[in-house]
This record gives sequence, structure tokens and C-alpha cells, in this order.
Amino acid sequence: MAVAADWARLGAAVQTAARAVTADHAAHQALAGRVQAAISMLPACIQAFGHHMYSPIATDADREMAEDAVFVLAMREQARMTASKRERAEYVARGVLFRYRTMNQGGMGGCHDRLASPAGFRAWLEDVYGVQLSSQNWDREWGGFIEACFAACNRLDRAALGPVAMVLEVLKDAA
Repeated sequence: MAVAADWARLGAAVQTAARAVTADHAAHQALAGRVQAAISMLPACIQAFGHHMYSPIATDADREMAEDAVFVLAMREQARMTASKRERAEYVARGVLFRYRTMNQGGMGGCHDRLASPAGFRAWLEDVYGVQLSSQNWDREWGGFIEACFAACNRLDRAALGPVAMVLEVLKDAA
């Protein structure tokens, strides 16, 4: 009746955004609520990593927090570093997170790593951040740290997706 009243008052049809809540819609909302509740229980850095990886509305703050988390976890596995190398290592960690995200876009994990070659990765770091890394002794100089960054990304990803997977498993078993 409200639509008819608007039509009579305005002399034209009025489009409204109201939709009927169907059982499918209600089920989706209930599932989304449980998933969001599981995500909200995670530590902030893991939430930020998950948002950066999978949310269509991730923010720069999420990206920065995820980059910091990858760097801190990777540095725990490294021997001492000079201050100069440590500064460049922060950018390497950012680059590895970018690579990890593009390889796992959409959660499928099967995308090609277009920066897999050391030359391509170094060129990307220079283009994006203005950081130059020497190609000499690449594997000795950066190979271990890059592996530690990828391992950190894997750990953070598992930590971010674990509670979501548990909620989905519980709901699947209840169905």
C-alpha cells in the first residue's frame, strides 16, 4: 500500500530497495554472523592479515598491519642483520606478502607467482618502493629471509582461516 500511496502522491512509480527476507537470506545471515563472530575473536594482526588477503573492502591499515606481522615473524627466524639490511628486509617482507596474496587470490592457491625470478622480484621492489637489491649472492643474501617470509605468510593464513573452517565444519556436521 505504501508504494501505491507514493505513486498516487508523485504521479510516478517509485522504486524501493526493500526485499523480502527469505529463508535462504536468513540462513545466509546466520552463517555470516557465526563466521564474523569467529573472526572477531582473532588477534588484531591475524584479523588484519585475513582482511588483507580475502576482504573486498580491506584497508591500507589492514595491509600495513599484515606486512608488519610477516616481517616480525620472519625476523624471529633470522640471525643478526645489519641495520641497513634490516631496513631493506622490511621491503622484501612487503614484496613477499604481495607475492603470497597474488598467488592465493580468491583462496584457491593455484595462481602463478609472476615475481618468482630474483630479477623480476628485484625490479618490482625498485619500481614500487625504490629499493635496490644487489643480484650478487642473491640466494645467500636473501633466499633464507624470503623463505621465512613465505613461511610466516602460511602461518598467518592458517591462523586467520582456522576458526572460519571450524565454524563451517561444525555447521556442516549439524546439517
